[in-house]
Order: sequence, then C-alpha cells, then structure tokens
Amino acid sequence: MLDTGTFDVARFLSVLPLFSDLSPPEIARMADGCHMRRYERGEVVFRMGEPCESFKVVVVGQVKLFVLSPTGAEKVIELIGAGGSFAEALIFLGKPCMVNAQALADTLLLSVHRQTVMDELQRDWRFAARMLAGLSRRLHGLVCDVQAYALQNGVQRVIGYLLREQEDGDGPAQEELTVSLPVSKATVASRLSLTPEYFSRVLRELEDARLIEVDKRTIRIPDVRRLAAYTG
Repeated sequence: MLDTGTFDVARFLSVLPLFSDLSPPEIARMADGCHMRRYERGEVVFRMGEPCESFKVVVVGQVKLFVLSPTGAEKVIELIGAGGSFAEALIFLGKPCMVNAQALADTLLLSVHRQTVMDELQRDWRFAARMLAGLSRRLHGLVCDVQAYALQNGVQRVIGYLLREQEDGDGPAQEELTVSLPVSKATVASRLSLTPEYFSRVLRELEDARLIEVDKRTIRIPDVRRLAAYTG
C-alpha cells in the first residue's frame, strides 16, 4: 500500500482523464481540496442514506457499490477499480448516498470535496465538460445493464461479461483471450443479476463446450469468435 505521507496527489490527479486538461495551478487547487483515507478489506466507505459531500477516486484497491433488499439479499451495482471514481452525481444533486460502498480489498481512496469541484466548474468550462462526459459514461453503462437484463439470457450475460474488454477496446480483435475475475464468482454473479449457482452452472456449460478453460479466477478463451457466437 502507498505511503499517504509522501503520495503526490497533484501528480496522481494530472494523469486521470477527468483532470488531465487542467493546468498545474488548477491541479494544485484541486489537490488542496482532497483528502486521502485507507480502508481495510470489508470496511464500509459509506452507507445508503448518509450525506455525500465528496466524490471518491480509487488510488489502490477496489470498491463495490451495492444495494440490499428488505430480506438482506445483495445486488452489486458496480465494481470500481484503481483510477475509477464514484459518487460524482450525488455532489450535484445534494442528496444522500443512494447505494452502499464497501472496500473489497485494502483500498486507498482520494475524496474530492464538493465545494472544490464547484469552484473549479465556475472557473473552467472544460472541467465541466469532463464531469459531464464521466457522468454520461456511467449512465450509458447503466442503460446497457438494463438492456442486458431485459433482453439477454444468463448465458449471454456471462459471455458478454467475459468479452467486455474485447468489446470496449480500440485495438484489433484478439483470437484468444485470458480473463481474470477481479472479485469472487458470487460477486460477479450479483453484478450480472444471477445467482452464484447459476453463474457456476453457465461456466461449466461453456467449459464442457470447450469454449473456455477455468482455473479458479482465471478463465482462458481459446477462440473469442466461437464464444461470442454461442447461444446455449
């Protein structure tokens, strides 16, 4: 884990897409409005209903955004890794947290205070455009999730998840691919709105069809096109 005492917040911000167009003085102002905190694995970052005065950027580690049903069942909304951010929309709405956030590993978070963001938005329209772009990407992702849940069966959702980096990439399509699940299979299943048992059953089906090779959290895809064409 990084040493927070020597960590260069301004330099870290300058390489993030959200802040990369800002000048050094602007980056310095943003850094002055940030604070860092470590979270141990399993520690709660915030709970639904709590006030939200800052948005978070993951420096190291991973955070799970989730909601709980009245019976205690968990639904994973999003998994945020290093360099990712969350809770941006809430600082504009002035509303309490709408989901729960929990560290899935030892995690270092950078909190960017609401007033710091507002001050910078008034100074530079480019920063406002970046914030809007980030919020739009998140909205697009949520719409794609809803579309998948409504129109795709479980097998198609699992295949889509395994091929997500291939589909989002700008480079040439790969013939084979190795995917490392960043979290437990149960967490991935919740993210896809599937039960852990059904998720494991789909993986076995794909493995029996020789479309994937599973080794714990590592999944090798020998032929990407064959897997993409599989309908179950």
